[in-house]
Amino acid sequence: MPGLATLGARVLRPLRRRRHPAATAMNPFKCILLSSLVLLGSAGTVQAADQGPIRIGVEPFISLPDNVRHPEGLASNPATREIYVGTFDARMPEAARNNQLLRYSPEGRLLAQKSFGATPLTGIEYADGKLYILNFGASKLQRIDAGFTASTTVEDLVEFKALTPPAPSPRSISNPDGSKDVISFGASGFPAPNGMVFDKARNLYISDSFQGAIYRIERATSCAPCVLQVLSRDPLLATAGALPFGANGLAFNADESALYVNNAGDGRLLRMAPSTGAVGIVAESVFGADGLLFHKGLLWIASNQADVVLGLDEKGRTLVRAGEFEGIGSDGSPRGLLFPATTAVQGDWMVVTNLALPLTTAEGDEWEERVTRWNLVRFKIPAVMR
Repeated sequence: MPGLATLGARVLRPLRRRRHPAATAMNPFKCILLSSLVLLGSAGTVQAADQGPIRIGVEPFISLPDNVRHPEGLASNPATREIYVGTFDARMPEAARNNQLLRYSPEGRLLAQKSFGATPLTGIEYADGKLYILNFGASKLQRIDAGFTASTTVEDLVEFKALTPPAPSPRSISNPDGSKDVISFGASGFPAPNGMVFDKARNLYISDSFQGAIYRIERATSCAPCVLQVLSRDPLLATAGALPFGANGLAFNADESALYVNNAGDGRLLRMAPSTGAVGIVAESVFGADGLLFHKGLLWIASNQADVVLGLDEKGRTLVRAGEFEGIGSDGSPRGLLFPATTAVQGDWMVVTNLALPLTTAEGDEWEERVTRWNLVRFKIPAVMR
């Protein structure tokens, strides 16, 4: 698999990542307060305009099978409420990897798993009885029946290739003193398909985190093979930040007048015009802005470096803060959120993957190194008056 030999080095390069404070036992008052906030956030409509963001706790939901790690992609079937999980296991050597596509019942019982071996998976999406898979390791978009088993055939739809040029044009930044900075981006031509979203016409939009691009596939539910179009190479889709992933999660607003894009490395929520590919900044300081979805008027962002899920309105104001890191449980899994990567709606619940992926080459500096069992958590979605 071309490029996979360097995948670990690219993703796990040294970073100045935040360090979590040691987990401490919660005092009774804090437990009561947190429980009240959880009930408040799930019981009904809450006016958040003057009181700041609603704060919600998360609860355990699904533990992955033994030796299956780093849940990244997440999707749900709105009809059956089944949950689908794809893993991003990029360990070296490649022979140690155990990437899986998992299918769970609405209650969290494992129904099926399909092995993808050494190739890590990123985004997954459900549409019309099929599951669409961004196979990061194989640089492919693939499709499989939503009711898959271990023996179900996987269909290749399109292959992602090096773009010319491999990186977007430089980005110019105006400083308060009147000077300007110019950021020139480097890229080796390694495609990094990461996030995706369907529009109502079943056109599919896909982000490329290394090459700073947004792709479009027309009528993706009926094409095979499919034709990949480059919609945008805006410099705001690339990053020179500590986290080496640029364009990431994607989501349309209600009337599809705007395509929202997370830039993980820059910690930004961006707004793109689907017709032109023009990009602007909506919100900043969301370090590790990973998975993104639009639900009931809010943009839900998995902030993987802050261990929180944020609910923002379309002006960029944070109205909901869900979860926090609370330590490592006795079974070796995260309590609360640890490197949350993706969210999915399941009825009244928001489900969240704990990717828990160590990023630095140093040892002993990250709580993710302590994780031995990977999991999904969830929280009740509040109704918010804006």
